[in-house]
Amino acid sequence: MGGSSIVNAAAAAAAEAAGSGRSSGKLLELLNVRVVGSGERVVVLSHGFGTDQSAWNRVLPYFQRDYRVVLYDLVCAGSVNPDHFDFRRYTTLDAYVDDLLDILDALRIDRCFFVGHSVSAMIGIIAAIRRPELFLKLILVGASPRFLNDGDYHGGFEREEFEKVFAAMEANYEAWVQGFAPLAVGADVPAVVREFSRTLFNMRPDISLFVSRTVVNSDLRGVLGLVRTPCVVVQTAKDVSVPASVAAYLKTHLGGRTTIELLPIEGHLPHLSSPAVLVQVLRRALASYR
Repeated sequence: MGGSSIVNAAAAAAAEAAGSGRSSGKLLELLNVRVVGSGERVVVLSHGFGTDQSAWNRVLPYFQRDYRVVLYDLVCAGSVNPDHFDFRRYTTLDAYVDDLLDILDALRIDRCFFVGHSVSAMIGIIAAIRRPELFLKLILVGASPRFLNDGDYHGGFEREEFEKVFAAMEANYEAWVQGFAPLAVGADVPAVVREFSRTLFNMRPDISLFVSRTVVNSDLRGVLGLVRTPCVVVQTAKDVSVPASVAAYLKTHLGGRTTIELLPIEGHLPHLSSPAVLVQVLRRALASYR
């Protein structure tokens, strides 16, 4: 995706939203938008693939006193009516960005901290390129601009590996979830494996497969330099989905001031498996705009 397409997407998004008949109020309802907490500063929590906003439940209590916290579900989440997932519209991450920006506009939020997990980290990056004035800081948890290896770039996977994953999802979704959930969680926390399995099972299998392909085919490396918002990249010591080298790549290529927070834990879902560890990092990141 080139820089010009990111910039042009803002105008296209406005036209598409008008044509789709989606009102802001309807979108807030469809995506289960909630605003909790009593602080003046705003924090947006955006979940990753295979979860929904409940993934933040273990983190949320630590921030409700000092922040207004916005939570919502990505349209692909199992907690959203699958009839609202438009396979023609959500072919790239741009449509998810449209949803995020529409939510912020509907809530009349003009400045916020954004915490995005996995694919939502990339959604936040594109949103900050389109509307930099909205974002005080991006906190990117388990983020990857490209999951596929490409020359000297190590994303962690060859395309053939993902094709096998897609075939397994299509052949027996339940069996795939049972194998994938413990790998993604990493840590030996059976309750978290059950929780992640629950939200994966809540997704309609065809939507899950479609979104997985969209994420794998995404490549944001070429636009990282357009980001001017300060960023904090949060990476666990061992993540089956994102190698540590990707965090270093983000630090080098993001255009805004970027720091890395390395968590001494395993897994792709630290907000589920080790919330207390992640909360310490989030508190530091939210303490300043730099």
